[in-house]
Amino acid sequence: MLLRSALKTNFSSQLCKILRRSMFIQSQDTPNPNSLKFLPGRSVLDSNLGTRDFPNIQSAFTSPLAKQLFRIEGVKSVFLGSDFITVTKQHDDIQWQTLKPEIYAAIMDFFSTNLPVIDDDAQQPSSSVSPDDDDTTAMIKELLDTRIRPTVQEDGGDITFVRFVDGIVKLKLQGACTSCPSSIITLKNGVQNMLQFYIPEVKGVEQVEDEVDKLANKEFEEFEEKLEEELEEEKDQMKNSPSKK
Repeated sequence: MLLRSALKTNFSSQLCKILRRSMFIQSQDTPNPNSLKFLPGRSVLDSNLGTRDFPNIQSAFTSPLAKQLFRIEGVKSVFLGSDFITVTKQHDDIQWQTLKPEIYAAIMDFFSTNLPVIDDDAQQPSSSVSPDDDDTTAMIKELLDTRIRPTVQEDGGDITFVRFVDGIVKLKLQGACTSCPSSIITLKNGVQNMLQFYIPEVKGVEQVEDEVDKLANKEFEEFEEKLEEELEEEKDQMKNSPSKK
C-alpha cells in the first residue's frame, strides 16, 4: 500500500509539472470568503450551455469535472461558467491554502483526460439521495457517494446502495469488487466500520446478489465440484494402476 501510494503521489507530481507548462490556473476572490473562482485559461462550458450549479455531489452525476472536485475533502459545492470554476468550501475552519493545491491538481488532471465537462447522457446513480429517503438512509447514501465509492472506483469497482432494512445496509458490489477475494473484508472492515462510526443506527452491512450474480456463482460452484470429482477419479486410477518395475 505504501509503495502504491508513493508511486501515485510521484505520478501526480510529474503530471502536474507537465501540465503547468501548457496550463496556468489563476484564482480570484469572491464576495463570499468561502468561495474561490478558478480560471483555467481555457473554455470550461460552451456558450450554449450557460452555467451549471452543483450544490452537492449527488447533483454532479452529469459532470465528470464536478465529481472530481467533490472528491476533495472540504468541498461543499461547485459552480461552472463559460471560462471559470467556482468552488465553495464547507466552513470557515478549512483553509484555502490547504484546499487550493488539491483543486489545482484536480482541474489540471481533469483537462488532461479530454473527458466532457458535462455529460447530459449520464444516468443518475440509484444510490443518490432522493426526497423520499429518511434521514438515516440519506446519510448512508451521502457517505457512500462522498467517502467510500470514489476509493472503490479507483480500484476498478463500485458499491451501490440497495436498501436499508432493520439496521442492515444492503449493498451491491460491482466491477472488480464482484470477484475480489477480499470483498467481504472490504465490506466488514471498511464500509461497515465507517458507516457505524458516523451512523449509530447501522448494525451491519450485507452484500446483495442479483439473479445474474447468483447464476454465475452457481455455475462456478458446479464447475468446482466437477473438477474435484475428476481429480478424485485420477487419484483412484493412479492407486489402482499396476506399479512400474
